[in-house]
Amino acid sequence: MCFAIVLLLDMSKIRVLSLGIVRDGDRLFLSEGYDPVKKQPFYRVLGGGIDFGETSLDALKREFQEEIQAELKNIEYVACLENIFTYKGKQKHEIIQLYRCDFVHPQFYHIDEIKFAEGDRKKRALWIEIQRFESQELKIVPEDFLQYV
Repeated sequence: MCFAIVLLLDMSKIRVLSLGIVRDGDRLFLSEGYDPVKKQPFYRVLGGGIDFGETSLDALKREFQEEIQAELKNIEYVACLENIFTYKGKQKHEIIQLYRCDFVHPQFYHIDEIKFAEGDRKKRALWIEIQRFESQELKIVPEDFLQYV
């Protein structure tokens, strides 16, 4: 019986994230993901989980440093979003602290892609034209995200 309670608590966990919109003209710097159940790629701005005792701003800076060794500037708070969705056939729930920001080092605006690891998952980040999401050629998450770019 205790095992069932622990499992139930784990399934109902809300993840708190700090994410950063980096825009260069008509394109966004995004991380690529894939849902094997839906057999569908998707894209999201970079960032990650906020650790206990850490501010969302500090988490944003730390995540960009850990994932792609990038420093940020011109950081501006945008909104707090709530995202309830299905991934790998399971319901997920996130609270997102969303920021707009720029890269400190200009070389990040001239790269095609950066490969990085997030835990044991291999990922890549790349520049993608916003129009590809507006036309629904590609999927960006959360679904109503484009209103914030």
